[in-house]
Amino acid sequence: MQKILLLGAGLVTRPLVNYLLDKGYYLINASRTLSKAQALVGDHPNARAIQLNVQDSEALEQLVKDADVVISLLPYTHHVKVAKLCIAHKVHFVSTSYVSAEMAALDADAKAAGIVVLNELGVDPGIDHMSAKKIIDWVHGQGGKIMSFRSYCGGLPAPEANDNPFGYKFSWSPIGVLMAGTNNARYKEDGRIVEIPGKDLFSHYKILHVEGLGRLEGYPNRDSVPYIDTYGMQETQTCFRGTYRNLGWCDTVKAMADLGILDKTEKDFTGKTLAGIMTDYVGGDASGVRDAAAAKLGMKPDDPVLDRLDWLGLFSDTPTKVEKGSMLEVLAEVMMAKMPYKDGERDMIVLTHDFIAELPGGNKHITSTLIDYGIPHGDTSMARTVSLPAAIGTHMILQGKITRPGVCIPVAADIYEPILAELETLDIRCVEKYEDL
Repeated sequence: MQKILLLGAGLVTRPLVNYLLDKGYYLINASRTLSKAQALVGDHPNARAIQLNVQDSEALEQLVKDADVVISLLPYTHHVKVAKLCIAHKVHFVSTSYVSAEMAALDADAKAAGIVVLNELGVDPGIDHMSAKKIIDWVHGQGGKIMSFRSYCGGLPAPEANDNPFGYKFSWSPIGVLMAGTNNARYKEDGRIVEIPGKDLFSHYKILHVEGLGRLEGYPNRDSVPYIDTYGMQETQTCFRGTYRNLGWCDTVKAMADLGILDKTEKDFTGKTLAGIMTDYVGGDASGVRDAAAAKLGMKPDDPVLDRLDWLGLFSDTPTKVEKGSMLEVLAEVMMAKMPYKDGERDMIVLTHDFIAELPGGNKHITSTLIDYGIPHGDTSMARTVSLPAAIGTHMILQGKITRPGVCIPVAADIYEPILAELETLDIRCVEKYEDL
């Protein structure tokens, strides 16, 4: 029986575990927290839960060398360490994370070992690559050119669960989401490279209409320019990848950044209220902190952005639960308390591609739209769309259907076509439309 080692037992893991056990594989789930792994595998006869500290290199290596495939759903900082062990023992490797420079540097070694090191096999990155490349390859197959490519993806509450002023909910720590507010962005627009410094990121959003959902905000997502080569569309004049959020998000996170409260500096907050902490950033005293924040931002005191910060409790006399830590951690603690998913609520993944293609028979406007919802009291959409592509890719490797050695992502037809087809059987599908221009 072929053996899979799954590293990590986080919130997106359950659909992958169920899929691979249903396929008849033996699965070992190793996690720092044994109870999480035990909850995932239960009493399944072909599964075992193991406690593992990934820093224990000897224990990790023993598990890796006994596997046929290793799936790493650990934080991305551990992937290279795991991949190196896989190369040493000629064990295939799968992850859902972006290929770092350190991971890319393993390509020659992976090829020499004859193993597949398949990354970026989640939703974003993952399904976004596969659904985009399917259309790009079709256009090129018709003798056409991609003239413009715009893509947006976001994980959001389903419309009926969108009931707070931020239009967002968390099922894990908000720190990563908030820190996206400090990333630089870069894209190509009408033949020109546009660069946006992180401090200005949320000033560069657009209001977009998504069929079936209505209006959303879209802002640039890091560096889009390398995807011109990754997707093989060197002819394109526009290449933009962005993130979706509900209305009001961008102005509010921009205000947080401008106030300086996305601060990672460790401080002592013992005995302080949220309003008292805010005075350190906006001045004044706790009783007038909202007006001081408005003045610092150059806003009227009744601005909706300030209403959102007020709703969050940042101007209140509520004591913080973070005694020693950063302001970013204070924000994360407050947002987790105020913005969780309630029992039975659904989340939603929205992914859209928008192409302008020049074809021999005339130009076309092509769109691809994925709107996927979580299952009430079951798996979230985030869990399904992140982990199922990785599960399918693992299955294909073990079936001998993905054999190309080296470090790769799912942009080749022999990888993306069967994975997209299998996802459709699991009710995760992209709807394409082709319109003449």
